[in-house]
Amino acid sequence: MTNIAIKINNCSIRSNKVNSNHSSINISENLPKWAFGFMATLTVVILFGIFIFLLISGLGTFREIGLGEFFLGTDWNPTAFNAPSWGILSLVAGTVMISLLAISIAIPFGLSIAIYLSEIASPKTREILKPLVEMIASIPSVVLGFLGLLFVAPLIAGIFHLTNGLNALTASILVAIAALPTIASICEDALSNVNQRFREASLALGATKWTTIKRIVIPAASSGLIAACMLGLGRVIGETMIVLMVAGNNRAFPHSFLDAVNPMTANVAIEIKEVVVGSLHWQSLFMIGFVLFMMTFVINFIADLLIYKKSL
Repeated sequence: MTNIAIKINNCSIRSNKVNSNHSSINISENLPKWAFGFMATLTVVILFGIFIFLLISGLGTFREIGLGEFFLGTDWNPTAFNAPSWGILSLVAGTVMISLLAISIAIPFGLSIAIYLSEIASPKTREILKPLVEMIASIPSVVLGFLGLLFVAPLIAGIFHLTNGLNALTASILVAIAALPTIASICEDALSNVNQRFREASLALGATKWTTIKRIVIPAASSGLIAACMLGLGRVIGETMIVLMVAGNNRAFPHSFLDAVNPMTANVAIEIKEVVVGSLHWQSLFMIGFVLFMMTFVINFIADLLIYKKSL
């Protein structure tokens, strides 16, 4: 009987050890899942918090300013003594002009660089050039703005016979340079991840290398390419220091890319440090920030829809 009791106790001890080992394995397996889930949830909470903060801080604007006057007015002059004006349409136009032209410059160059690095360059050349392209992202915006003041603005003024080269065109060129490494690097990764068998099958059927790139590789990597372009556009819209230095900061409604403009980011950066907290001017600047936030949110949402449709 004693031997039987000892065996039963040993079995129970072993069972407890197995259960404890199993529970520790479950904890170690679930811990990364819990950590990543917490990070994802925290990101969503922070994003939602920014949305609520900007909305609450700027919503008081419409107690004294009408929606039509704020969104459709072309004159922004809140410090005027007699009749202050609060129209942000000229600021929105400046932001849109710079963003569209900059992304129109950055996407062709970025995609061309990505195609060369992924499909044409030798492995040794790729190892040298890709880090160099990505190093452009490490250049501070203020340095790009300074270079624009010294070289690009005088060049634009000389080419178009202008008295001043600080305008939307100059800002667009420099912002495109800032967004170029983001677009080129992500596009190159998307193209490199295309299955090599797709290329081999196309070449085996008699297609040329360029036809394979155009008809096979680029469509197969379209989801990643769209994501790269949207990230680049978000980088362009949110740029502040470059446009603050070289866009001209003119509040008048722009009619061409050679006009000086005052984008929303630059306007907020210039005026936020001088306003009284809680004042109508302060609230209107936060509403401009909210408009910027919604613009980037809509762009990312559209990009997600396009990527989702491509993946079906």
